[in-house]
Amino acid sequence: MDYYNKEELELLKNIITSPTYKLAEDDKEFLKLYETRGVRLELDYLKAEIGMRRFGIEHTIAIFGSARTLPQDVAKRRVDELIEKNINGIELKRATIALNNSYYYEDARELGRIIGKSGKGVDDNRVMVMTGGGPGIMEAANRGAFEVGAKSIGLNIKLPFEQHPNPYITPELCFLFHYFAIRKFHFFQRAKAMVVYPGGFGTMDELFELLTLKQTNSMKQIPVVLVGKQWWKNFLNIEFLLDEGMISKEDLDIFEVVDSAKDAWEYIINWHQQNRTPLFSEDESKGF
Repeated sequence: MDYYNKEELELLKNIITSPTYKLAEDDKEFLKLYETRGVRLELDYLKAEIGMRRFGIEHTIAIFGSARTLPQDVAKRRVDELIEKNINGIELKRATIALNNSYYYEDARELGRIIGKSGKGVDDNRVMVMTGGGPGIMEAANRGAFEVGAKSIGLNIKLPFEQHPNPYITPELCFLFHYFAIRKFHFFQRAKAMVVYPGGFGTMDELFELLTLKQTNSMKQIPVVLVGKQWWKNFLNIEFLLDEGMISKEDLDIFEVVDSAKDAWEYIINWHQQNRTPLFSEDESKGF
């Protein structure tokens, strides 16, 4: 280029700095185009898939529930602070409800411990806790696994408002997704069971898609466990759907409702033994 004059060098500079001269994989603006959405979908899938394969993860227990559920000590402290300040009314009522619901945080935490200790111990990656990676119930399950020294997975999602992963996920197994559909695909792909705690719209979205896939035999059959009998009785009037002819009687059997982590795990183990798809040998399955 030493023979180019000043004008030619300027022309060359304009070419080299043009976005079209970038390699496609280095051009972020190109990858964000509507036309390249298919590539983004594939990358969203592959990054987590390759990461989990490298870790030797065969199966997961996916745990869903509200991001707003608080640890028991935090919920109790909030109630105590309101009482101390003589704050009553709706604020105290909501704080008291949050304290009652903190049972589910502690129970999901216990489930994380149980799963983390199952198999051959905390270094056994065959069956691993998987959550949405956020706070609340998700944090609780990851936290339980962390507390016994087991690895666990978090599938975070990029949202318009900022969402941080909880601190208890194994760093190499914390993935960030752009597309809800791909994230949900990973929830279902390796799942050997789904455990659902009380939650809001996001939890119900995941639950009802799962029930639809099971109902239509569009996925492998796995146990689905809802935790919190009274809560689910208040929220979900499944008998009404049956009476109205919206579902069949056999659809009542596609999920089980229990009251504790221990009951959930026992149901999962028994379901797989009865269906001849055991997660572990009998001695390895206990976890508690």
